[in-house]
Amino acid sequence: MGASRRGVILGAGALAAGTGAQAATPAVEHDAAWFQTVLERFAGFGIKASGGPGDTACGAWLEAELAGLGYACERQAFEVPYAEVRTATLTAGDHQATVFPQALVIATGPGGLSAPLRLAASEGRLEGAIALIVLPFRRWVSLAEPAVSRALTDAFGRGAAAAVLVTTGPTGEAVALNVSATKPGFGKPVAVLAPQDAEPFVAAARQGQGATLTVDAASGRRPAFNLIARLDRGAAKTLIVTTPRSGWHNCVAERGSGLAVWLSLAHGLAATAPGVNLEFVATSGHEYIYLGGEQYLEHRAPRPAATRMWVHIGASAAARDWHEFGGRLRPLPSADTQRVLTATPEVIDAVRAAFQGISGLEAVYPADRAHAGGELVNVIEAGYAPAIGQYGGHRYFHTAGDDLRCVSGDLVAPVAAAFRAAIAASLA
Repeated sequence: MGASRRGVILGAGALAAGTGAQAATPAVEHDAAWFQTVLERFAGFGIKASGGPGDTACGAWLEAELAGLGYACERQAFEVPYAEVRTATLTAGDHQATVFPQALVIATGPGGLSAPLRLAASEGRLEGAIALIVLPFRRWVSLAEPAVSRALTDAFGRGAAAAVLVTTGPTGEAVALNVSATKPGFGKPVAVLAPQDAEPFVAAARQGQGATLTVDAASGRRPAFNLIARLDRGAAKTLIVTTPRSGWHNCVAERGSGLAVWLSLAHGLAATAPGVNLEFVATSGHEYIYLGGEQYLEHRAPRPAATRMWVHIGASAAARDWHEFGGRLRPLPSADTQRVLTATPEVIDAVRAAFQGISGLEAVYPADRAHAGGELVNVIEAGYAPAIGQYGGHRYFHTAGDDLRCVSGDLVAPVAAAFRAAIAASLA
C-alpha cells in the first residue's frame, strides 16, 4: 500500500535521500497507509526469533531508516539462546501432531523419546513417562507463570522424562512461552501441543498408551543486538523511547504494531524541537524475559537523573479483535481491548487525556509493580520517572497465526497519534 503525501514510503535506506526535506518539516503525521507499509515490511522479515535472520534484517532496516533521519546509531551486542528445529512431533498410535519445542530447547535426538503418555493431573509417580499437562483457558505468555511452572516442577518431580503442554487459549493454536535465558531450566524436553490437536492424545494419556516425542534440533547461543539510535541536541536530559522487535513466530501484531508506533515517533520527534535529546531503542531478546531490555537498562541507558522521560511501547499495541462463531474466529475492524497503558503520577493525567476514547488504553493505570508490565517493570524499579508504558496480549499472541490478518494501519494510526499527544503534553 502507498503512503500519504505527508508520510514516507519505507524501504531499505529509502529515507536517507529525503532527510533534508523531512527535517525541515515542522511536524510529521502519518496516515493509515503509511502504517500499513511499515507493517507489511515488518511482516516480510518472517520469523523474528532473537538473533535469527528475520530479527537481524529488521534491526538493519530500522538502523538505515533512523540513520537517514540524522540519528547516530549503534548496535549493543549480546548473546541469546537459539534452536534450529528439524523435526518436532508427538505420536501416539495412529495420531501424530506437530509440536512447538519450548525454549530452552532440550532435544530428544532424531529417534525421539518413546515412553507411556500419562496425564500429569493423575495421581502417583510419572517415572519415565511423557507427562501431558493440559493448562486451563487463558492467554498464555510465559513459562514463569505460576500455573505453568508449578505443573512442570510437579511433573518432573514425580519422575517424568519429558512434558507436553497443552496451552488452552482463544485460537486453538500452540502458544510459545517466554522463558528466562539466565535461570536454569528443567533439563528435560518440553514441547507445546496445540489445543486443537490435543483430544486424541488426552485419550491416549488417560489409558497410559505408548507415545513418542521427537524434538530433533540443534541448539546453542548466537549473537543478537539492540539498536540504539540517538539524536543529541545538547540538552540536559534525554527522552528514551523503547520497543522490542523480536519474538516467537512472525509476531506481526504483537511486535509490528508497537514498532510502527515507535518508528512514527522517531520521525515526528526528529522533525520537531522538544527540548530534549532523543534515544530510540529497538531491543532484541524480548522472548527471553526482556533480556535485551535488561542489557540496555544496565549498560547503555542514560541514568535516571539525565532522563527526562521513558516511554515504552510493548506488545499488541494495536492488534485486531475477532468474533467467535461456533469455534471459528471472524475478523473485526476494531482493536483487541486486552492492552494496558500505565503512567507514573507526574504524567498520568496528560496520558489519560491523550488516550481518551481508545479502547483498552483509555483506562490508564499507575505505573507501579501491580499494574506495569513488560520491560517497564524494570525501568520503574530502576528509578526512572516520568514513565509511560504499554503492553497487551491479543488472541493470536505468541502463535504462528500472528500475521498480517491480525493488524492493520487503520488500527495503529490512532494509537500513534495518542502517543504523540501524550509525549508532547508530558514534556510541556
